[in-house]
Amino acid sequence: MLRSAASRLLANVRVAPKPFLPARAFATTTDAQDTITIALPESSFDMYNAEKPDLNVELSKEKLMDMYTKMTTMRRMEMAADGLYKAKKIRGFCHLCNGQEAVSVGMESALTLSDHIITAYRCHGFTYVRGGSIKSILAELMGRADGISKGKGGSMHMFSPSFYGGNGIVGAQVPLGAGIAFTQKYLDIPSVTFALYGDGASNQGQVFEAFNMAKLWDLPCVFVCENNKYGMGTAANRSSASTEYHTRAGYIPGIRVNGMDAIAVYRAAQWAKEWTTSGKGPLVMELTTYRYGGHSMSDPGTTYRTREEIQHMRSTSDPITGMKHILIENGVATEADLKAIDKEARKVVDEALKEAEASPEPDMKEFFTEIYAEGTEPPTVRGRYPGETKYFN
Repeated sequence: MLRSAASRLLANVRVAPKPFLPARAFATTTDAQDTITIALPESSFDMYNAEKPDLNVELSKEKLMDMYTKMTTMRRMEMAADGLYKAKKIRGFCHLCNGQEAVSVGMESALTLSDHIITAYRCHGFTYVRGGSIKSILAELMGRADGISKGKGGSMHMFSPSFYGGNGIVGAQVPLGAGIAFTQKYLDIPSVTFALYGDGASNQGQVFEAFNMAKLWDLPCVFVCENNKYGMGTAANRSSASTEYHTRAGYIPGIRVNGMDAIAVYRAAQWAKEWTTSGKGPLVMELTTYRYGGHSMSDPGTTYRTREEIQHMRSTSDPITGMKHILIENGVATEADLKAIDKEARKVVDEALKEAEASPEPDMKEFFTEIYAEGTEPPTVRGRYPGETKYFN
């Protein structure tokens, strides 16, 4: 029965082919395959009980352009969401990933859809790179029928192939990620699960319980602490006795990565996948990143940090600006090429926004759908008050 349930969990997974910082030091060469080798700075990685990955990263020009395009489009999408919230077209919570685009784009560039990702509530970017359309994401934020969760989830609950959300309970996705990795090992599936959580969730007991089980069974799981320096409005050093998040499992090796550099994230994710799928067991990865906005749209983000701090990060460490420098200085693209991409991203997002706004609200009958996995439904479901029942056909 367990094996059958596990098989259903990973059924119908589609396998997709594998499709900076200003003034940093790097070297490049070009070969006949139209690839570039970039030498990452030594400061890109800090290691714990593991050897540092090779700092020479080989990437095709096509992949580099794809990474830039996705980051640019993602930021434009989040800016559209910002406007919708301020116009009161998005209600409830809305957590944007502006500033953190290198995390999802860099990671996704190293993986395929046979690999799995689960994260917390700042999930719009991951939903997009995992195959969710811009229209479906914006429609979901507004609670519309064309949303990726049919308008029933909102900002915190989005899902796409091999992507298990978007989870609103702090830290709860970490043991779920370990469970997905257990299924992969149980079924001898040569792939990896990346289970992400924030620095604000890093002290949750369930995170350490997941560490323990993953190491006991040497699960192919990478526990990723997406450290954007603030858990809600609390600085990491005020909430954590140790902010060396990549070392905190103790018995699990770790790596700390410059999470504002998509190429460094790509290399780290590539290395982590090789580590875990070769039977070495789990890893803890810390991605040091930064969010430009508040914790959510209801948080101005300037009561616990200064505007100067935010502006400094924008001007010195922006992941899109950094990638732009790499592309231009290596002759991959011109300034005009990148401006055209920026313009196209604006056009694509604007069109998707119009379509999302035109989407109707879900039909009331959707309240009672997809409560159970298909084929496991009881004959009736209790309603909102005693005596009310809903029947499945």
